[in-house]
Amino acid sequence: MVAEFLLDLERLGPLIADATQDVRWLNMEPRLIEGGKSNLTFKLTSEAGDLILRRPPTGGILPRAHDMSREVRIQRALQPTSIPVPSIVLECGPEILGTAFYVMQMVPGHVIYNELPIGYAQTEQEKRALSFAMIDVLADLHAINPASVGLDGFGRPEGFLTRQVSRFCTQWELSKTAEVPIVDELGRQLWASIPISSSASIVHGDYRLDNCIVDAHDPGTISAVLDWEMSTIGDPLTDLGLLLFYWREQGDREPSLIPFITSQPGFPSRQEMAEHYTERMGVHLQDIAFYEALAHFKFAIIAQGISKRVTMGVMAGQEFGDIANEVEWIAQAGLLRLTGKEA
Repeated sequence: MVAEFLLDLERLGPLIADATQDVRWLNMEPRLIEGGKSNLTFKLTSEAGDLILRRPPTGGILPRAHDMSREVRIQRALQPTSIPVPSIVLECGPEILGTAFYVMQMVPGHVIYNELPIGYAQTEQEKRALSFAMIDVLADLHAINPASVGLDGFGRPEGFLTRQVSRFCTQWELSKTAEVPIVDELGRQLWASIPISSSASIVHGDYRLDNCIVDAHDPGTISAVLDWEMSTIGDPLTDLGLLLFYWREQGDREPSLIPFITSQPGFPSRQEMAEHYTERMGVHLQDIAFYEALAHFKFAIIAQGISKRVTMGVMAGQEFGDIANEVEWIAQAGLLRLTGKEA
């Protein structure tokens, strides 16, 4: 099995048993949770219950990517706050699995991707409650003073947007397997359009519906926010811009890597989501086109990276469809959003 190949159960079991003070973890069954596009996520099951293990993919990885300690640090820091995060059970360096990993609590609830659970969030009111709950959690995150939870020094807000564009330009050069001029053009246009950040906050870095666990009985409650790999201190509107990119509407082209469920009737529009955020945060969104275009740029490069990792065979056998062809149209849509004209 793929899971057993990537996890040394004979060494992992005693480690978790010691961390939990429960010998039932000496015997457990691992299962790869499909859909993890960056780090690999496993469900561990024993008579003691269920836990989640996160580790990087196999093979070479990009600089600064797949940082397990980063995810652990921010989830521990946010544990006492109103932001719902799973508690960390165990953090370990490369001595057990040959790579750093961590184990965390498994939070009950629904992870919603392309389908709603049967009988769940059927009404427009429930869909809107779910959607605006996501915005409320994001606003609460952005309202936290990083130093108050021990995250001072977690990121460098000065020059954040410039470094974001620069970093993803570098990652594009490292990830691309062919020339895609529209991605290069979008990068150049972003360089020429960087706004001045009005504030700095904790940034999730990949905030979207399928990175949240929703309460199984109340669609208006977010039970946990997951996947903090790209978290930092920076411009909070990068989180909003990325969420708006992920928030598909009726008539949008359907990408293979993004949940399309928000295009169903009853979900609020991108504009309504943005307006709810501005009401909560009291900010203006005159530069939102830049942040949405930056989100397109990031995701085009992320999609290219996923495509390359699948080709290299380092994603534990997972398949994500034909994503290589998505890079160009995602970048083109971002350029259109930024410039207001066809590329």
